[in-house]
Amino acid sequence: MKYVIVGSGVAAIAAVEGIRKFDAKGKIVIVTEEEVPTYGRPLISYFLAGKIGPEQLSLRPESFYRDLGVEVKLGTRISGLDTKAKKITTEDNKKISYDRLLLATGGKPFVPPIGNIEGPDVYGFTTLAHAEALQDAAGDLKKAVVVGGGMIGLKAAEGLSGRDVSVSVVELAPRVLSAAMDEISGNLLARRLEEAGVKIFCNVSAKKIKRAKNGKVQGVVLSNGATLSAGAVVVAVGVIPNTDLAKAGRLKVGRGVVVNEFLQTSDPKVYAAGDLAEVRDMLTGEAGVIPIWPNAYSQGHYAGKNMAGAKVPYPGSMPMNSIAFFGLPTVSVGIVNPKEGQGFEVVKELNEEDQTYRKLVFRKDKLVGYVLVGDVDLAGLYTGFVRFSLPVDDEIKEKLIHGEPSALLWPDEFFSQQWNPGAATALGSI
Repeated sequence: MKYVIVGSGVAAIAAVEGIRKFDAKGKIVIVTEEEVPTYGRPLISYFLAGKIGPEQLSLRPESFYRDLGVEVKLGTRISGLDTKAKKITTEDNKKISYDRLLLATGGKPFVPPIGNIEGPDVYGFTTLAHAEALQDAAGDLKKAVVVGGGMIGLKAAEGLSGRDVSVSVVELAPRVLSAAMDEISGNLLARRLEEAGVKIFCNVSAKKIKRAKNGKVQGVVLSNGATLSAGAVVVAVGVIPNTDLAKAGRLKVGRGVVVNEFLQTSDPKVYAAGDLAEVRDMLTGEAGVIPIWPNAYSQGHYAGKNMAGAKVPYPGSMPMNSIAFFGLPTVSVGIVNPKEGQGFEVVKELNEEDQTYRKLVFRKDKLVGYVLVGDVDLAGLYTGFVRFSLPVDDEIKEKLIHGEPSALLWPDEFFSQQWNPGAATALGSI
């Protein structure tokens, strides 16, 4: 059996590990257009800031690929997919055959309609190559504008700030991190960013990039008429599923590449995992793309096992983010901005002086989401209740609300009859 994986993100290495659980001898080939093996994408902001070196970015040592018998083709872009012939085509027209194929090409940056966006001094921030380019530019850079106040944009701002660059963040929404956080947590984060010297501009968009006659960036013109001075612009308004190869192979594509419970696409020999896959949300039951790093790993692992013949259904994805900004840790999991009138109960506790915040979202007798800022020690506990849909009676609910770890002191019969074997691992970390 020959397994080919297109892409080298976390879903790819998870797929390798999944395959090897059921097939110790099959040939595995990873094909990626990047010039380095799999690395921790969430770490590139620390690399940009100079806090870590390139050797600390690797998710697996070089021996990982050698020991598991994996051939890695770096700097190789795939331009075609023929599902009938079971072959992919490289940009230089070489053919690579497969018995099972995994598409793990992730997402690609969304490019908004900003005037003069084409040209020098405009950067993305989703790959190591982007971080290296920004790092090279930062030495002579005094001011930068980051367009987008989501996770990617704010980490880019933090990385540039670590290089003594004055950074302004432009966000169309009323607050930063509008998708992952609520108003209170978003405001706490904005406060921490501003205390660190990052300027935040919400309810406004970038209309045009102002350039000198030689093309160099001079600033960004906003929708309200104001101009922010800058020598570089980072565009980080989000990513969209990279479905180009799936479309080339005439696979079914919706918001992402459509897959079944086994991560198979409309062609049963082709699988998809990670930021391009349209999978079931375990909390809402709806299909969608949830571009979160832990979900990508989980999907890759299940896809790998199923490619090797295991037939293990994927339980579904769940929105979750765990990240720190200028030393302020944050965690958001599950449904954090519930709609009114749908039976949700929201409990909040804010300490502005300590910059800590806890928000729990309940529905019926279950915890379905939460937000933590500052004090995140109980994140594993809360995540376990959300992920495994554990029942919450009045006593347990009060303990969860007040952050009492004894909420997990369940009767022995509960563990023996209902507890998921993977729960202990999930409760330890997210």
